[in-house]
Amino acid sequence: MEDFLEDDLFLLYTLYGKRGKMPVKDERGDLDMSKVVKPVQATLSSLKMLDVGKWPIFSLCSEEELQLVRQACVFGSASNELLYTTVNDEVFVLGTNCCGCLGLGDVQSTIEPRRLDSLSGKKIACLSYGSGPHIVLATTEGEVFTWGHNAYSQLGNGTTNAGLVPYHISTNLSNKQVIEVACGSYHSLVLTSDGEVFAWGYNNSGQVGSGSTANQPIPRRVTGCLQSKVAVNIACGQMCSMAVVSTGEVFVWGYNGNGQLGLGSSGNQPTPCRVAALQGIRVQRVACGYAHTLVLTDEGQVYAWGANSYGQLGTGNKSNQSYPTPVVLEKDRIIEIAACHSAHTSAAKTQGGHVYMWGQCRGQSVTLPHLTHFSSTDDVFACFATPAVTWRLLSVEPDDHLTVAESLKREFDNPNTADLKFLVDGKYIYVHKVLLKIRCEHFRSSLEDNEDDIVEMSEFSYPVYRAFLEYLYTDSISLSPEEAVGLLDLATFYRENRLKKLCQQTIKQGICEENAIALLSAAVKYEAQKWTMIS
Repeated sequence: MEDFLEDDLFLLYTLYGKRGKMPVKDERGDLDMSKVVKPVQATLSSLKMLDVGKWPIFSLCSEEELQLVRQACVFGSASNELLYTTVNDEVFVLGTNCCGCLGLGDVQSTIEPRRLDSLSGKKIACLSYGSGPHIVLATTEGEVFTWGHNAYSQLGNGTTNAGLVPYHISTNLSNKQVIEVACGSYHSLVLTSDGEVFAWGYNNSGQVGSGSTANQPIPRRVTGCLQSKVAVNIACGQMCSMAVVSTGEVFVWGYNGNGQLGLGSSGNQPTPCRVAALQGIRVQRVACGYAHTLVLTDEGQVYAWGANSYGQLGTGNKSNQSYPTPVVLEKDRIIEIAACHSAHTSAAKTQGGHVYMWGQCRGQSVTLPHLTHFSSTDDVFACFATPAVTWRLLSVEPDDHLTVAESLKREFDNPNTADLKFLVDGKYIYVHKVLLKIRCEHFRSSLEDNEDDIVEMSEFSYPVYRAFLEYLYTDSISLSPEEAVGLLDLATFYRENRLKKLCQQTIKQGICEENAIALLSAAVKYEAQKWTMIS
């Protein structure tokens, strides 16, 4: 048989005949004594990994655990903390557990996922984290839970004691449904369904909006200019807070040393103040980095202001801006902006699906929006940000849409849609004529004028011929090494060079002490290429 693994089987034959042992070469040319090998699956396409795989901490999870992930958040100063939910609404955590931020009741680190029993069964709507770190989480029913670092009362439970387990925050929120949460480094914001904003925690720069600089131990409604407004979106920088209201106006308060409030000054703001420079511009969303701000307008335009030492404003330089400045992207409409208080990185996604990033990129400065190869802004933070955290609660909901390849794979051997069947060893294999013609030159000619709906096949066995037909639908094979020898003969007969490579790969990976003689006999039977025996 052409192109058989001449070197491998030659070595196998001669060494076995000389020594009674069965060493064989692996792909690097080294001798390898393998154990019993199960049928090997060879495929020409790589496995599609879940998005969560881009965050290194997920390497601590098994493949089985990864398949169950539906929501996830990576956080912590070294991106070494992880919380995720599963298809069964169970909540798992793992990581260094700094300040009890995993909510397990202790401060012990864990490299294996541990279930957070107190939250399992509750559906998580949104989640944010601080620098301590501390966690603020809202369920789909509007309940708020907090835990972790609490030296500045950022948990809102009235104390400064670390929260080792999730605590239900009800003070001033008992009759409210929370729909969005945001954390600064050491303060917290929540937005309710009726458009009210509540804040608590560290307040050295007025970031809780109370008009003073005293820390706020429990949730307190942010009033002032927001009193009669309906907020629709909130965000936190390191020590500042922002809210977008239903009229498209943006209100800001807190630390302003880098101009991150967009007020044209660098003075702190202890109560909410409208960003006057955006007059006439209707803002939909706001996103805060460590000390810079992004907003997205209803026309798909992005404005930025604040700190710019890493180019995070996307203006082409590193000069801070205290007024909103347009970010020049391609003409395509922007539909999403991304930033988080723990990083100096910015990202945006266009209506056409293009993802741009700028700012800090693994220590480098990118001062203008750079087109990435990503399809999600989440990937920007996984691969470029320092630390590599998630900027929001990541959703890993499965896509029910079937690709063309997946649809074809599902139709193989389907009697309900097939218009042709092969009879092999008394068994039927159901296929589609047009696909066989498209995929195989042999069938393009043999089926051209053939109107029969049954074709009898006696030259090859049922497992081999079924594997061949399935390959035409899937580009992959799943056979034992012994059966792959027969399929290699078929591939040679039909001049299917791509299939021959898969068969060779399967045989090479599957040679072991127990099947070597059978493979050798098969190779001789099918006239392997130029055998030379050493006596």
